[in-house]
Amino acid sequence: MLSGYQLYHNYLRPHEALDGKTPSEACGITIEGKNKWLTLIQNESKKSQ
Repeated sequence: MLSGYQLYHNYLRPHEALDGKTPSEACGITIEGKNKWLTLIQNESKKSQ
């Protein structure tokens, strides 16, 4: 469950201190697609194979 929260916090949740960007966006990492959760899961499952 903690891993899911870390994904949410770092890749999906905009932060006021970062001018509405996620920490990943502030570092130059973007997630493409309408459903960012699904994209993250698909990318991770590709790594695991």
